[in-house]
Amino acid sequence: MNKKEAKQITGGLSKPSKMPGPSYNLPATACRTGAKLAKVPGSVCSGCYALKGRYRFPNVQKALNRRLNSLNHPQWIEAMVVLITGEPVMRWHDSGDLQGPDHVKKIFEVCNQTPGTRHWLPTREAKLLQFMDPKVIPKNLIIRMSSHKINQPPVKFWPWASTVYSHDAPIYGATSVSCPALKQGNSCGACRACWDRKISNVTYPKH
Repeated sequence: MNKKEAKQITGGLSKPSKMPGPSYNLPATACRTGAKLAKVPGSVCSGCYALKGRYRFPNVQKALNRRLNSLNHPQWIEAMVVLITGEPVMRWHDSGDLQGPDHVKKIFEVCNQTPGTRHWLPTREAKLLQFMDPKVIPKNLIIRMSSHKINQPPVKFWPWASTVYSHDAPIYGATSVSCPALKQGNSCGACRACWDRKISNVTYPKH
C-alpha cells in the first residue's frame, strides 16, 4: 500500500501548526464524554475549540467525519502504519477522542508496528482506562488522562495525566510541568513533555 492509498482509506493525517509532528483528528461531536462535558459550565470541554471556528467549515466537518467512518475499515491499521512510519512523534486526536475498546486495540497495534515513532494520546474516556493495566500499553505510547474540570487536579488512578488552569499554573509534584507553548509562539518548540513517560502531569493554560 502506498501513501496515496493509505490517505484514501483513513482520511489522512492532520498537521497542527503547534505540533512537531502529525495528528489524527475526529469530530468533537463524536466524543463520548466530551460531548456531555461541553454542556457543563466550568468543564474543560465547555467552549471547546474543536466545536467552533474553522472546525465548523463544511469541508473540515466532511474530513473529520471521513476519518471517523474509516475506523472500521479492514485496512485501517495497515494504512495508518504507512502514514505514520518515519514520523518521530505522533499525537492522537487534536480533536475528538477514543470511540471504544476496539479503537484502543487498533491504536495499540499501530503503535506496535511503528516502533520508531513516539505516540501521545490524550483522552477523557476514564471508563476505558480505569480497569486497564498501564503495562499493556506499547512502550512507545503514552496515554494521558485529562481532568474534566478547569483547575481540577490530575486523576490518581492513572500514572500519566493532564490538567487545565485558568490563572496561575499549579505544579502537581516534582514530575509535573507547565506547557511552555504560549511563551514560545504557541509552539511546542523543543519541548516533548507530553510524550515523556517520566512526566506525570502536563498543565495547560485555558484557551
